[in-house]
Amino acid sequence: MTNDDGGQASMDWLNYVDEVPTLVREYGINTLAALLIFFMGKWLARRVVNLCGRLMNQRGIDPTVGGFVTNILFMILLMMVIIAALAQLGVPTAQFIAVIGAAGLAIGLALQGSLSNFASGVLLVSFRPCKVGDYIEAGGVSGTVKLITVFSTTLVTPDQRTITVPNSSVMGGPITNYSTSPSRRLDMVIGVSYDSDLAKVKALLREVVESDERVLDSHKPVQIGVLALADSSVNIAIRPWVATEDYWPLHFDLHERIKQRFDQAGIGIPFPQMDVHLSRSETSAAP
Repeated sequence: MTNDDGGQASMDWLNYVDEVPTLVREYGINTLAALLIFFMGKWLARRVVNLCGRLMNQRGIDPTVGGFVTNILFMILLMMVIIAALAQLGVPTAQFIAVIGAAGLAIGLALQGSLSNFASGVLLVSFRPCKVGDYIEAGGVSGTVKLITVFSTTLVTPDQRTITVPNSSVMGGPITNYSTSPSRRLDMVIGVSYDSDLAKVKALLREVVESDERVLDSHKPVQIGVLALADSSVNIAIRPWVATEDYWPLHFDLHERIKQRFDQAGIGIPFPQMDVHLSRSETSAAP
């Protein structure tokens, strides 16, 4: 009995040894084919992505949009290559795709905020309401756009603070872009006293404003008129047009020059005042 069992085991071992070359040949070829598919597919995916990047650069597409699109394209192509390599190894790809889908659903539920930022980033680079270098107001902050990524937008304020805003906040509200037009209108309101000569005031304001070379000639004469009869002053509106880069320098300079010119001409600029009248009630003093 023992000899028979030993002989049977020896036969089984010999049969297994005889099948080893066949197994090695079969699985070795499949493994080599899978590796070839992976490396060749990855190389081909990289070539396709580089070609798409060059085409987008030749067509003048914004580098932010180009980099975003090429990264997404490479990820999709690489996933297809991995699935093809696994199929060559005999891995059931249908189940593999189902596992990836289930894992993606779980990750999506755990990262709802990040996915919202991702979707907003896609919309941001697709519709391009702003680009790098634009001065915008969005998400409750304002500054110059320094960087637009998949999940966030980086702004630099005039005082050189760096603010990173989630893309969902940027796309979730109004976006004011101050850099899309080469010129802007400067809206100024100057108050003068009620006893001032309005004709003289308007002529003086026109002289000060239109003498500045930064005011665009295409929008002269500058619009100047009475805006409102306020509680303590007559408010005069002044609306010159300037180049976008001259907006703030001209804003500061005109206010200073108008104040100096009014002082020379004796024109008063009223300020809020409060008159307090005190009365003492007569009371009879007790003896």
